[in-house]
Amino acid sequence: MSDATQPVLYSVEDHVARITLNRPDKRNALNDAVIFGIKGSLRDAYRDERVRVVVISGAGKDFCSGADLSALQKIADASVTENQDDARSLMELFLMLRGLAVPVVAAVQGRALAGGCGLATACDLVLASSSARFGYPEVKIGFVPAMVMAILRRNVSEKNAFGLITRGEQISAAEAQRVGLVNEVFSEDTFTEDVDEYLKGFNETSRSAVTLTKKLLYEIDGLDFNAALDTGVDVNVIARMTEDCKQGIAKFLKK
Repeated sequence: MSDATQPVLYSVEDHVARITLNRPDKRNALNDAVIFGIKGSLRDAYRDERVRVVVISGAGKDFCSGADLSALQKIADASVTENQDDARSLMELFLMLRGLAVPVVAAVQGRALAGGCGLATACDLVLASSSARFGYPEVKIGFVPAMVMAILRRNVSEKNAFGLITRGEQISAAEAQRVGLVNEVFSEDTFTEDVDEYLKGFNETSRSAVTLTKKLLYEIDGLDFNAALDTGVDVNVIARMTEDCKQGIAKFLKK
């Protein structure tokens, strides 16, 4: 278990790696230390063969309110090169989430705004409390949710993406589910239990099959139909050769 004073906590239990943003007094706002902590936790999860799913949540009432005041001041005072390095650090985090071998789930309670909404969107799955709020208010301070746009555009329709990122308004969990930002909405009263039950579902699946499925799903984004099918052939063959598949077929044939 991580030191409780750290900005990001990490633990593994029952095949679930838990990453907790641990700045409740700051609404779990993002800064260099938090981003560094999330990356380190993802690397730990990548190296741990026990892990079947990763869940990211926030301590306290909110998931993540975006960049904190010190981070915004750093942006305002930084040079072009410094801002580029800072932006690339966030890009690296998004790539790590997408490239991790197992699913990454955002468990959102309270507010997920700006960079916090971007963090949730960058996860493979989003589970939300019924009272959660989502939004990209960056345009209200002259900023652009630029990198997350590549992910948002793949999650929701063009019209919905345009409305979310140009109006900067907050939306409810129910609306976020309607437009495609959220997979499941659970009652606030039973949220923790419902999330745990949802995560248990990955104990019933093949880790290698889920890994191959995640990789293929994202890999075909930029491919035409024929190329996507051709890539599917390759993954299909690889899946057939895995031990999980061989054992699964053997069990099925014995029924």
